[in-house]
Amino acid sequence: MVRFFRSGNLASRVFDRELLSPRPGAAVNTVRQFYENLVPSYTIYDIDCPDFSFRKFTDDGKYLVAFSRNHQDLIVYRPIWLTYSCNEECDSHDLPPKAKKFDSFFEQLYSIPLASSNEYICKDFFLYMECHQFGLFATSTAQSNDSTATEGAIHGVPSIEKITFYLVRLEDGVILDEKAFCNDFINLAHSIGAYLYEDLLCIVSLRYQTIHILQIRDSGNLVEVRRIGAFCREDDELFLHSHVQTGYGGSFLPGIKQRVLSYIFRKTWNEVPDQTLRVHHLKKKFYFHFQDYVDLIIWKVQFLDRHHLFIKFGSVDGGVSRSTDQNLAFFAVYNMETTDIVSLYQNSSEELYSLFEQFYDHFHANPQDSSHGKFMSSHSNDVHALGQLNMIKNKASSSSQFVKKMMASLPYTCQSQSPSPYFDLSLFS
Repeated sequence: MVRFFRSGNLASRVFDRELLSPRPGAAVNTVRQFYENLVPSYTIYDIDCPDFSFRKFTDDGKYLVAFSRNHQDLIVYRPIWLTYSCNEECDSHDLPPKAKKFDSFFEQLYSIPLASSNEYICKDFFLYMECHQFGLFATSTAQSNDSTATEGAIHGVPSIEKITFYLVRLEDGVILDEKAFCNDFINLAHSIGAYLYEDLLCIVSLRYQTIHILQIRDSGNLVEVRRIGAFCREDDELFLHSHVQTGYGGSFLPGIKQRVLSYIFRKTWNEVPDQTLRVHHLKKKFYFHFQDYVDLIIWKVQFLDRHHLFIKFGSVDGGVSRSTDQNLAFFAVYNMETTDIVSLYQNSSEELYSLFEQFYDHFHANPQDSSHGKFMSSHSNDVHALGQLNMIKNKASSSSQFVKKMMASLPYTCQSQSPSPYFDLSLFS
């Protein structure tokens, strides 16, 4: 069998591409290997740049998203791509004066107002739907920590008067649809409170402990298809109201909390086969901690696939704070179709860490229509990344603390990793 080495000459590799066809399914990876010959080697300083807050490039590199300094307007640029080149090592004197102008590298497509006078664009929030080139943005009013008690709201969670999500077609800046949440709290920082998987969007209301599942239609409409929280099935509320006696003054636990308690009870029940010892085991492991389980709230949610959610539960304090390493937390795999808890793990679980180490890519749930998303380096698909993880693991003073620290990043924030070939450890280790 003939083996071909990767030439360091770009022209030679282009010539090889004309003669040799890649293996089936390896065309994208072959294209990414060309970046080994296109490495940034020079930085231009003191660029004449517009006074905007630049967010990020879209994963396909077609758009650069920016916001105005007053966080009212959305500005989108398109890269002009290769503009200047040098034969040998570059020097600032070799470049024309236009090379120090931002407009020489980027073309502004449009600038549109998103936020009203009392609202501001969340500069940390942006999700991109590559197949349709839709962008999801969020605006909100100021946060209030002295919110009044409202039925169904969690005590201790702040309130925001209005949060609005906008679906924008990045090609021309047309606002296709919007979805507003009033007197609610959704963690918009770094897109933590939302997760996009293919055409499904998950938005987590911390204040009302509700998971909103929306579908992004091809037409650009945001359609809510499911709510998970107080009720798990579409007809739960109707069934409950038709069977509860009139005048009943008690309260029920939310449906998702009922599922968690039922799973913990059944798991504890099956751990001890002896009937006599089972009662004592339930008292010790379940009823003694019952109130702690009841006080758990939803922190964060991500899709594992189109039917399963990965949900993190914890205390109220941990849900609104930045540091959650030391807080007790539970991770649940929830089936939206059957409304069952498939599995439940504590944040110190060695079993969950083992799954995380071996099947890391499944926790990122990269959609199938993302051509470059499947090439992100991780310790489950790259020996260099695995070596880095093992080095950190060996340096840890405590195994349990190491596991908690690694589990603190779960569930993963949507689109938090860049698919750029320059971060591919198989190309640049």
